[in-house]
Parts: sequence; C-alpha cells; structure tokens
Amino acid sequence: MNVEIITIGDELLIGQVVDTNSAWMGQQLESEGFRVIWKTAVGDVEEDMVTAIDDAMSRAQIVLITGGIGPTKDDITRKTLCKYFDSGLHFSDEVYQNIEEIFNRNGRVMNELTRNQAMVPDKAIVIQNRAGTAPSTWFERNGKILVSMPGVPYEMKWLISNEVLPRLKKQFKQDIHILHHTIWVNGFTESMLAIHLEEFENALPANVKLAYLPQPGLIRLRLTIHANSEIEAKNMLNNQQRKMRELLQGHILTEEDKAPDELIGAILKEKQLTVGTAESCTGGRIASIITSTPGCSTYFSGSIVSYSNTVKENLLGVHPEDIKKHGAVSREVVEQMALGAIKQLGCDCSVATSGIAGPDGGTPDKPVGTVWIAAAIGSEVVSECYRFSSIREQNILRSSNMALLMLLNLLKKQDPQDKVCR
Repeated sequence: MNVEIITIGDELLIGQVVDTNSAWMGQQLESEGFRVIWKTAVGDVEEDMVTAIDDAMSRAQIVLITGGIGPTKDDITRKTLCKYFDSGLHFSDEVYQNIEEIFNRNGRVMNELTRNQAMVPDKAIVIQNRAGTAPSTWFERNGKILVSMPGVPYEMKWLISNEVLPRLKKQFKQDIHILHHTIWVNGFTESMLAIHLEEFENALPANVKLAYLPQPGLIRLRLTIHANSEIEAKNMLNNQQRKMRELLQGHILTEEDKAPDELIGAILKEKQLTVGTAESCTGGRIASIITSTPGCSTYFSGSIVSYSNTVKENLLGVHPEDIKKHGAVSREVVEQMALGAIKQLGCDCSVATSGIAGPDGGTPDKPVGTVWIAAAIGSEVVSECYRFSSIREQNILRSSNMALLMLLNLLKKQDPQDKVCR
C-alpha cells in the first residue's frame, strides 16, 4: 500500500526544527511492507495544508500527518481537518481523563487550553495518546485513510508503534515479504564503490534494490528484497549476500546494522576494557559519538579536549620539545596524546586526534585537512596521517570516523586502512 507523509509546522520550513519524524516513520512502514511514495512539509497555513492533503489523497491510499494539534493558536491541523472532512467537534470524556491522568502524574495543573484538546472531530476515530495530551484522529474517505498525530517525536513513535501501524496492518493485509541486509564498507569513496559494484548492480533482479548510504570515511550498503514469500526472499538475499562478500573482500567492516562505535562498545564489553579520548581537532566529537550508544558508561572513561598546546603538555604529558620540533600535528605528538589519555583517564585503550580542520591554519607542508590519528591499547600505539578536504565539518566527522575505525581495527588486531599520507 502506498503511503504519503505530511509534516506540519513553520519551524520545519525555516530549519528551526529538523524533521526526524518522517525518516523514522519511513523506516517502520517500509519494514512492514508499506511503500512511502511522497513526503511533504507544509507551514501553519490552512490553504497550504488543504492543498497538501488534496495532493496526498490523490496519490496514496494512506496519509499520515504529524504536527499542528497542540493547544496554541498556531496549531490549526484539527480545525483544518474538520473543515476538510465536513466534521463538527464534540467533547471526549475518555480523552479528558487521559489528559487528567498525565497532568496528575506529573504534578501539574490543567488549564483551559489543554482541556480543549479533549474536543475531537465527530467523523474521526479517536486514538488515545498515552504518551501525551493530544489524541490521534483517524479519518476514512472513499477507501482511503488519513491519520493525524502529534509532532512531538516520542508521542508520534508511541502512537505509530502501539496503535497506528497495528491497525494499518490489520486493515491492509500485506502479501509482499520484505527483507533488508546492511553491509558497512570502508576503503572506498562512493563513486569508486559504485564503479566497483556496477556489474553486480546492473545484474540485480527488478525486485532487488541496492542503496548507498555514505558518511565521511564510511559507506553503508543496504540490500532490499521484495518477494512473494519469506522463503523466496531469504533465498534471494542469501544469493546476493554471497556475491557481495566476494566483491568486497577486505573492505567489509560488518554485516550487522551497527556503526563502528557500537561494534567497539560490544568488543570492549566482551573484553571488559575501557576507553578514553584525547581530542584536538575533533573537539570532543569522538566522545560524543561513543556516548550516544546506550550502555557506554560500562566502558567509556572520559575525554580530554586538548585544543591548546598547553593542555597537551600539562594534562596529557606531551613533551614541549616534540611540539616545537615536529609541530602539534605530528606522529610524535598524537601518539603521546593517546598514551597520555590512558594514563590520565585510567582506561585500557584510547584514540587521539591532532590536525588542521580549517578553513585556515594550513601550511605548504601541512595543508588544511591534514590530521594525525592514533589509537592505543596499553603501551601499544599505532598512528596514521590522513589528508582530507578543506571543509571543516567534513574533516571533523571524517577524523572522528577514522579514529573509531583505527581503534576497532586495533581491538580486532587488524592494520589501519585508508592510509593517505606517505
């Protein structure tokens, strides 16, 4: 079944809020056999909302809307939908009780604006929102469905997972079986990988798709299989997996849908090791990536953001004469940073970065994008020099990813890859 997603709010159009709702919904819907064919963002303007709904209802069997059903004046989705479906409003005791329970649980006093959220459309099925005060509403017309939900991400996720998706699956029986398989690859640029896999990709059957999901220093490949039965889907997937493994020997990081920091975390937990970071040009980004993984407190010790040479010397024990002789962006300095982090943070292993992120600060010998990265376990330390781009944010992200890859390879007793500086 075809689905269209509409996200509502001026804040989405001006970039004040990033739309994560449609991305998450797309993943959930696709995994259950629903095909998202269109995504639309529209501001808090009734005429624009009506146009978007009209277009969506003409294209898709199912329309999912998030946003614009709060208690304030700019939340006009409910009013617009009532006009669109020629529906009045009535007070719902059930919704009101749900709001009361939430307010009592949080020790808050209800006001008139919040009470008004218990006013619901006559021509809609009302779906209770146990995660918030604004209910979801389900409209049907000419065999098509429109569902309106809050824009607050955790409320939308609760509704999709517990109410909306189960109802859609019950109403629309899916005969197509969908399987996904992810392969993380390093050592290629996106264009190089596309050339490498061109013959394989051209030979794929019509019901098999290959998607490239690149990020700095890494590429995530996703195989998607659509088949008439689960057995057929699994057989096709196994066949394509085998071909890809043969083509990508030596470049496959993992065939789990896990990022490098998650893989590192699993190894550290298994080996009962701890890790810390010493960061100059990445400014704490590596620590941020590591700590974004739940459960990282069992293996992450801490970070020293040593942007200045004084901090490198005083906190990490880098020898001043090495900085003077070789510069802060050098093998000698970054290795001492990594070993210093282990000593100062009391951890078992570490990563360190020192480089010129840009857009200025480069020299003929060390242009912008030059980064030294080191990883250490105990007294064992490895390091490599990389030359990235002239774009600051890209350099920070790529340095962070390559540092994690270096640590992962060291933990797995593999040599670092993607060597650039010679």
